[in-house]
Amino acid sequence: MKPQIAHWNQRYDREDYLFGTEPNAFLQRQQHWLQPGMHALSVADGEGRNGVWLAEQGLDVLAVEAAPLAIAKACHLAAGRGVKLRHECVDLLEWDWGRERFDLIVGIFIQFAGPALRQQMFDSMQRALKPGGLLLLEGYRTEQLAYGTGGPRDIDNLYTEALLREAFADLEILQLESYDAEIHEGSGHHGMSALIDLVARKPV
Repeated sequence: MKPQIAHWNQRYDREDYLFGTEPNAFLQRQQHWLQPGMHALSVADGEGRNGVWLAEQGLDVLAVEAAPLAIAKACHLAAGRGVKLRHECVDLLEWDWGRERFDLIVGIFIQFAGPALRQQMFDSMQRALKPGGLLLLEGYRTEQLAYGTGGPRDIDNLYTEALLREAFADLEILQLESYDAEIHEGSGHHGMSALIDLVARKPV
């Protein structure tokens, strides 16, 4: 097991859910985009809070995650909520994302990759979207370092509006918003946070 994957596997090795069991607030606010039967990908889905919620909305969900313990907890959460979704244990930097495969791709706090690998992942996400497909992305801005309430400690892994505009220049940006807000997602994300939200559509 690669050191970074082992690190996350260890973080998830606990009785409770590191980031809680409720879906991310930004994701919930995008519910109006969702339609039953959409093929959705939840990237680095962790312990399942977001992938399970998407399945509860009637979407056909594939949740990908590198940490086996997180997937086991996600399956337990899904069973308790009475929904089914597919899980794959993958290293996202080596995984074949495919082309024009998903109607929706969700990436919530997926800031484990530095600039070069992040761009590789962002490019793969865009290729994997079907024409007309939606990307929902939330992350921490560089100002998050001052808050210290979650997220990476390396500034290179954090987002700015300029970075996201450049990375997703080939998509139609429907929303790009920077703001500070109090969030409470388990013990992993807790307190005032410097956030950035992106909603973008792949041209038809």
